[in-house]
Amino acid sequence: MSQWYYAKGTQQLGPVEIVELQRLVGAGQVAPADRVWTQGMADWAPAQTVATLFPQAAHVPPPIAPPRGRSHEIDFEIIGDDMQCVIVELDPGETVVAEAGAMNYMEDGIDFQARMGDGSKPDEGFMGKLLSVGKRVLTGESLFLTHFTNRAGGKSHVAFAAPYPGKIIPVNLADVGGEVTCQKDAFLCAAMGTRVDITFNRRLGAGFFGGEGFILQKLSGDGWAFCHACGTIIERELTGQTLRVDTGCLVGFTRGITYDIQMAGNLKSMIFGGEGLFLATLSGHGKVWLQSLPFSRLANRIIAAAPRAGGSRKGEGSVLGGLGDLLDGDSTR
Repeated sequence: MSQWYYAKGTQQLGPVEIVELQRLVGAGQVAPADRVWTQGMADWAPAQTVATLFPQAAHVPPPIAPPRGRSHEIDFEIIGDDMQCVIVELDPGETVVAEAGAMNYMEDGIDFQARMGDGSKPDEGFMGKLLSVGKRVLTGESLFLTHFTNRAGGKSHVAFAAPYPGKIIPVNLADVGGEVTCQKDAFLCAAMGTRVDITFNRRLGAGFFGGEGFILQKLSGDGWAFCHACGTIIERELTGQTLRVDTGCLVGFTRGITYDIQMAGNLKSMIFGGEGLFLATLSGHGKVWLQSLPFSRLANRIIAAAPRAGGSRKGEGSVLGGLGDLLDGDSTR
């Protein structure tokens, strides 16, 4: 008889005979979501999907694989206001790809693996995956992406949290020409089949002074992708107009938008206007997403108000100032 193995969390147990494994399932010592494996199986699978352990699994059809080159059709819900999460609902066999560390929680039946590459090219060789890792290093992202797959017999959910105060932007790539270019740390997660790549800003001035640098992130495909930015999100549709934007406030734009920079005005305006020396200019036909508060600007304000980090104390209205801190204990924290 074949030998079976089962896993409790990250602990692998076995081998056991199928009769013993069935007894463990009946006694509740092997849960439906615990993974099992035997020779001939391509990968570990939840026990509840194995007909010899759960007879009802034989009546559940296998998941329908999406057409080659198509993204998985996921459902989602965004909750929260300024500290948002996106809850992704996965049908059996569906996968969502996310930045490492973005996961907030996941339900039974969700299996996750850290992989090189986004999985949009299943036949991609090792060198191709290595090149993808090298590109991610250039954008400052983690070396690996995490793939979350529903291995259960029914729907299951996984949630991803924003890394700092702001908004999550859902983008259906099929509705915007199949491609979005965004700032290099904006990507949060996307349906399996979405290609997460980089693109180079070919305009020298925009690369040096545009706020986003020479390297931008490019998301392409035909499914849902989720980006994150700080503050309030402003979405503008351009139909041939030109929009001038603070260089740090640009989050992303669709195909058909030209991105460049120009001087912020005359010499007096550039020096005393408070808007910096240059502004980003966006023109063409497509969508543009802007953020009201770049995270770097927020971080600078926080550090500037933190004495222990080298900033200066900002009084909260007490006429006692530092003496008030001694009295209420703030000086010790």
